[in-house]
Amino acid sequence: MSQTTEHNSKAWDKKVEDGVRYTQSETPETIEKARCGKWSIGVTADRQVPRDWFPESIKGIKILCLASGGGQQGPVLAAAGANVTVFDLSEKQLQQDVEVAQREGLDLKTVKGDMTDLSAFADETFDLIVHPVANVFIENVRPVWKEAARVLKDKGTLISGFMNPVLYLFDAEKEDEGKLEVAHKIPYSALEEEEVREGETLEFGHTLEDQLQGQTDAGFVIAGIYEDDFGGGRTIDHHIKTMLATRAVKLKI
Repeated sequence: MSQTTEHNSKAWDKKVEDGVRYTQSETPETIEKARCGKWSIGVTADRQVPRDWFPESIKGIKILCLASGGGQQGPVLAAAGANVTVFDLSEKQLQQDVEVAQREGLDLKTVKGDMTDLSAFADETFDLIVHPVANVFIENVRPVWKEAARVLKDKGTLISGFMNPVLYLFDAEKEDEGKLEVAHKIPYSALEEEEVREGETLEFGHTLEDQLQGQTDAGFVIAGIYEDDFGGGRTIDHHIKTMLATRAVKLKI
């Protein structure tokens, strides 16, 4: 792991200890509904992924939940019948998935690692990858798309959530006060703009070219897209959607 990944791994472990939103696992009621075929997941903060972005039935298909620890997407998909592997940089986030799987009797595998290096998996292993907003925590996003393409089968699907870099133009403390004050450049790097603080994640605002063209350069065709925000909870939500989700299909050229 890189130094950035190691730092963010520890920071996410702390988020689990603090019980922040994205570390809170799904309830038994949600898992039971998934067993009955009534399920949905999110890869951004508020909206759910359209159901037609998935196969009509996911029973038996191999899904990689990439940088997706926390006991959320993985257990739901496993309860719906998929063969699920959850991959994440945080041991404690992965433990959330393990605990839900044990509580609910789910067959689910967890692997710890850096999302830019999926060497734990052979080529063309998975039918589908679910990748919630997470590549904001790495310095270079393009290796993520290349590795995702490598481990997906031909015509496999990558469902990704990521940040619109416009979010990182503004001073975060001023935004908390209800003010949008341009303070940074894009691409954004926490390493350049502020001190590294123990226990706080390092974030990176990647260009839309790296996010979108990066996928197509890796061998994907983007087949769907939608926007999302923080559900109206932030000042910027009243001006622009700051999250994107894409459905991309791997095609051999």
